[in-house]
Amino acid sequence: MGIYLNPNNIDFYNAVNHSQIYVDKTNLIKYTNNVLFGEQKFICISRPRRFGKSMAANMLTAYYSKGCDSREMFSNLKISKSETFEKHLNKYNVIHINMVNILDESQNMDEMIKFIGEDLIDELKSEYPDVCYPKRETLIKVIAAIFSQTNIPFIFIIDEWDCIFREHQNDTDAQKKYLDFLRNLLKDQSYVALAYMTGILPIKKYGIHSAINMFTEIAMTNPRELAEFTGFTESEVKTLCDEYDMPLDETKRWYDGYDLKGVSIYNPRSVVMSMTGHDYDNYWTSTENYKALKIYIEMNFDGLKDKITQLISGEKIEINPGKFQNDMTSLRSADDVFTLLVHLGYLTYDFYTKQVWIPNSEVAQEFINSIEDGGWEEVMKAIKQSDALLKATLNCDEEKVAELVDKAHTDNTSILKYNDENSLSCVISLAYYSARKTYTIDRELPAGKGYADLVFRPRKNNSNPALVVELKYDKSAEEAIAQIKKNQYADCLKDYSGDVLLVGINYDKEQKNHTCKIEKIIKQ
Repeated sequence: MGIYLNPNNIDFYNAVNHSQIYVDKTNLIKYTNNVLFGEQKFICISRPRRFGKSMAANMLTAYYSKGCDSREMFSNLKISKSETFEKHLNKYNVIHINMVNILDESQNMDEMIKFIGEDLIDELKSEYPDVCYPKRETLIKVIAAIFSQTNIPFIFIIDEWDCIFREHQNDTDAQKKYLDFLRNLLKDQSYVALAYMTGILPIKKYGIHSAINMFTEIAMTNPRELAEFTGFTESEVKTLCDEYDMPLDETKRWYDGYDLKGVSIYNPRSVVMSMTGHDYDNYWTSTENYKALKIYIEMNFDGLKDKITQLISGEKIEINPGKFQNDMTSLRSADDVFTLLVHLGYLTYDFYTKQVWIPNSEVAQEFINSIEDGGWEEVMKAIKQSDALLKATLNCDEEKVAELVDKAHTDNTSILKYNDENSLSCVISLAYYSARKTYTIDRELPAGKGYADLVFRPRKNNSNPALVVELKYDKSAEEAIAQIKKNQYADCLKDYSGDVLLVGINYDKEQKNHTCKIEKIIKQ
């Protein structure tokens, strides 16, 4: 039992037995057991910080390492019911390295690779003193000698594998040396039963240095079959809400929204902090300065500011993530910026529609923090006036609503130019920004005989009426109301028992102003 070779199970033991909240994700082991020794034995997991990467690495170490006995620890967890549980339990030589620790000790990449080799060789020879080692000892030769003479395969668990690309973003020589090291250590080596790497970014590719592309990449843009292990699922969070007497709908508003191939994922750190503190706050975003996001959203790419404004207003943006170079420096377009923000957790990505959006209230607040102190005054003005707009709408003050929407449009004409109802919808969504605190807002919601432009459904414990908003461009607010009624858009609120406001808003291109019509439906 060593520091890197065949560690004990203390880290996972503490997580299971001493954490206030532990959510059982041990069925991940069932997946890794199924890919041992095969072509899929190389797995690279990339997900945002504080999304449980190290927890999973410690879990796999505790399960596979022959340096400990973890049978009792896993006996009450989900993996114990798998037919492969006993077969692989504590049967392997595990090398578990957190690359951040080695990087912190090193002055350069040559030194880092040297330290890894020296430390591991010392532990390997101490663990296996009777093995006949080659005269020219290298890390690869020592591991190969142990495997050939003991027939015990190795499992490599490399946590924070991509820290080099984050800490030394512009040192391409160091990055290439590092990739060469990993390739030589892992690729085509018969002693490898499994290689499991975790990081924030997918694997960086450098021409021939894409040679470590034997890895199956599990990323925020494509979680493949492992989506449920990326964070907390809806059912897991519901169980926690019941246990801690916290409302699921509010927890969902704050921390849900990551769409991973149709699986709804919650931010795990934030949920844990919320449950144990019995409140709602920006727990995940508070672990990093908002300026980290600000750097990227202020990059001078054509149309980027327009698209960021649309995202803040609640819109979805279609992107092409295929050109992203999997680093933080080779950013050439808005698509590259948005893809990076998906990997960092600031946006979520729908694999099927190729769209991104801001996932929840916690992250939305981080965007607001990033634009609040300069350069986005018009957007911030619209957001700050949104309370007044909602109040005017609820009071059925049609002139005030039209006036405030006019102002939101005028303030943002340099960013958002009207040319159709979709453009109008973006400004309206931005103008009603604060309504998200008390309403669930759906755009283009199937309703009655068509699609309602905007539907505001009151959240629990909110006594305000629901809103059905129809937008018109160069027509009339009265026509908007007539369309709501004719197409029976309010039918989408059949499961809602309160009053409903029908809101029609029109923009007259010639007059350059908005008009508003509001009617109230009182449900019996």
